[in-house]
Amino acid sequence: MDHRAEVREFLMTRRARVDPERVGLQRGDDRRVPGLRRGEAAALAGVSVEYYARIERGGLGSASPAVLDGIARALLMDDAEREHLYRLADRAGAAGGGSPRQERGTTGWRPSPTLQWFLDSVGTAAALVGNGRTDLLAWNPLGRALMDELIATSTTVRPNFARFIFLQPVARRFYPDWDTAAAMNVAQLRTEAGRVPHDKELHDLIGELSTRSDHFRRLWGRHDVWHHESGTKRYHHPIVGELTLHYDGLDVVGNPGVQLTVLTAEPGSPDYEALQVLGAWSTPEPGTPHSRSLTPRATEAEA
Repeated sequence: MDHRAEVREFLMTRRARVDPERVGLQRGDDRRVPGLRRGEAAALAGVSVEYYARIERGGLGSASPAVLDGIARALLMDDAEREHLYRLADRAGAAGGGSPRQERGTTGWRPSPTLQWFLDSVGTAAALVGNGRTDLLAWNPLGRALMDELIATSTTVRPNFARFIFLQPVARRFYPDWDTAAAMNVAQLRTEAGRVPHDKELHDLIGELSTRSDHFRRLWGRHDVWHHESGTKRYHHPIVGELTLHYDGLDVVGNPGVQLTVLTAEPGSPDYEALQVLGAWSTPEPGTPHSRSLTPRATEAEA
């Protein structure tokens, strides 16, 4: 990726997104650009217009942590965006005062036997292990049942959420909030691209999706980033119907870029009961993730 172009487009899209009134400025009738003018962003960040313009053109080489913090505040960046800005600066040798950090990718990562034992022991929640490329790397039986269509339609060794969302028509039914799921997925990929910009598998995935999906290409151009931490997600499963589940993303210590996601529901709630019904349909042997499919087509074939 062109690093200077990445910096320029990220900062310009963040600046265009800021409502002037949110930072105490008048919108005015003569405003020709969405969001903030460059001079306004510079003033809010506490730097000269010339210096800010140089930074926005990709020149992060001289930006100090104080300047980066000022830009993040001026453009109302959240934690994920601020971290992304620092990574972009780090790639330019700006924030750390030396060579950029080399962060590890997750190519070839496999769960240890003990981690898989733990996953298999989780009986009332769906547990999934994934990476920043949105590959699904490991799961427990209930996670396997929940993500059955993703796994069953995968054409790659590791099922991938991005390929499923953008290339499989069934994903629009599986995710009732498909537009939100798609935007979150692309923002996660953009975050990973900032973390490991030289990951060939990630480049190949982005290139494939950009070629095959106009919607992906538009979302990628927004330069949004996102931390997969906690919240709720809605699913429509072919066996149990609508599910609203709470998710928590837990980083796997010692394995940068790998995260355990636990999807749960309040005990006794309809969603919890639906999860248990779904779990009863899945009976894989521990350590054999590619068990029988639960999709109607597969179960009919097995009958």
